[in-house]
Amino acid sequence: MNADNGFVLSPELSALRDQVGKIIREEIIPIEARIDPDAPEIPADEFWPIARKVQAAGMWCMGAPREYGGGGLGTFDMCVLTEEMAQHRMGLYNPGCGVFGRTPPPVIYAGNDEQKRTYAGGTIKNAWHTFFAITEPSGGSDPAGAIQCKAVRQGDTYVLNGTKIFISHAHEAEWGVVFTRTDAKAGRKGITCFIINKGMAGFTPRPIRTLRTSAVPNEVQFEDCVVPIGNRLGPEGEGLNLCLDLLTRLRFPYSACNVGVGVAALRMAIDHAKQRSTFGELLAKRQAIQWMLADSEVELRAARWLTWEGAWKADRGEDFRTEASIAKLYSSEVLGRVIDRAVQIHGGYGVSKEFPIERWYREARIRRIGEGPSEVHRMVIARSLLR
Repeated sequence: MNADNGFVLSPELSALRDQVGKIIREEIIPIEARIDPDAPEIPADEFWPIARKVQAAGMWCMGAPREYGGGGLGTFDMCVLTEEMAQHRMGLYNPGCGVFGRTPPPVIYAGNDEQKRTYAGGTIKNAWHTFFAITEPSGGSDPAGAIQCKAVRQGDTYVLNGTKIFISHAHEAEWGVVFTRTDAKAGRKGITCFIINKGMAGFTPRPIRTLRTSAVPNEVQFEDCVVPIGNRLGPEGEGLNLCLDLLTRLRFPYSACNVGVGVAALRMAIDHAKQRSTFGELLAKRQAIQWMLADSEVELRAARWLTWEGAWKADRGEDFRTEASIAKLYSSEVLGRVIDRAVQIHGGYGVSKEFPIERWYREARIRRIGEGPSEVHRMVIARSLLR
């Protein structure tokens, strides 16, 4: 996409998108059909053969920086590819089942050279799970005010005490980042970020059962957890400044994921409507069904364009904060409507675990909460209109 030809994908990006889709259809979906419909991952003995092929094709961690082993693609390109990666049963919370690589929390790139080499490079090379711990029982949408987890400096270490909640992958991650309060009086300038290694004494994750079964969330306890000063990410008090731009940018691939699953659900609804008959007539001939399909197509196209526009602005270095909220808000709410229609069109089949729609229906509800609830994004959008 460029200013001369609008939203026209380059031949290279189109070919890459087609290759991603082929891997999803030919490699991932057949495996999902054989295993537990609520499985969080595909089996490791089937994961790595596919991942090695992806690595050999140069499609590994395509959105990560090249110097750490990634493909160096921008936000817009990754939105196009993520939409394709998400079109399978586990796609909402495990796009591509990780076979295209697992990337670290982007805040790690604000670290020093050794931290980036060890943690970013190690994650990209080995497909490690990682975690990002910012949300607390007191809230998550206002981290500057909600963070109570404390880090107290003691010589060349910090001692952490507190609780984080709904932290994905914390129980299985090799490492992650945690945001703590180092100055009770400094507001957003009193937040400091640390790298937490697997097995650190005083770090205890506990998986929480929720509607989703991939990217399992955890309650995380820090009890006198001693963290070396070398694990501090950036200067003391600069934790939020390190991550807010990066977190906002992630809302575009998140939105693209919503669009991708919506596309897959609509495709299934169309196929079912063409095959299923009631009272001697195909569902596809019934106006009520046609209008459901039409509404879903219109909304998905709008969600895609909103996502692409914002990602394009982000890649150009423009202010994209409002666009990120618009894309996240609209795509997550559209996803719920599209899947609900797909369930209705499928009838009893729509709530059967034989089909992925049932899992998408459950997990789609969470998308209106994760990455900031719809109400907060409406506040952000309104604030930008009224300032």
